Amino acid sequence: MLALARSMTGDHPARPVLVASNDPAATGLAKAQALGIPTAAVDHRPFGRDRETFEAALLAHINAAQPDILCLAGFMRILTPGFIKAFEGRMLNIHPSLLPKYPGLHTHARAVAAGDKVAGCTVHEVTAKLDAGPVLGQARVPVLPGDTEDSLSARVLGMEHQLYPQVLRRFAKGDRTPVFLG
Repeated sequence: MLALARSMTGDHPARPVLVASNDPAATGLAKAQALGIPTAAVDHRPFGRDRETFEAALLAHINAAQPDILCLAGFMRILTPGFIKAFEGRMLNIHPSLLPKYPGLHTHARAVAAGDKVAGCTVHEVTAKLDAGPVLGQARVPVLPGDTEDSLSARVLGMEHQLYPQVLRRFAKGDRTPVFLG
């Protein structure tokens, strides 16, 4: 989130209008406030399994900010098809693997366990199928001998901070041509 927000200056075609979280204690909220970006937090826990009601509360904040594009970054909740449809073609996510390989969780551990030689991250459009939307960018990093989940994760995160802002800049201009780094 911070890399995206910091990139949206100068001639960038987008500006951050809201940083929202499902965790009121998320450190990104204070960082966004320090940058002058409005924030909102809707704790998902009181809603239990009622995702639609949680999303309605979250949407009230999002809709009030009137974003053109939603960028998910570290939002670890699976969104309902109704929420996704409301932002169809306007919602991006970053995933810490070279999709379609390793959708879901524990991507770095899975890459290390499989003996992969290359790992990375993917920015994709969000669709109702988890981590399966059109790929808008990928960044590759080598899996080094002796890598652990943590060491690989740290290198991939560095590439996420480069890739996502580049993809967002293109996407905000209407260009869906994929970006490839590494």
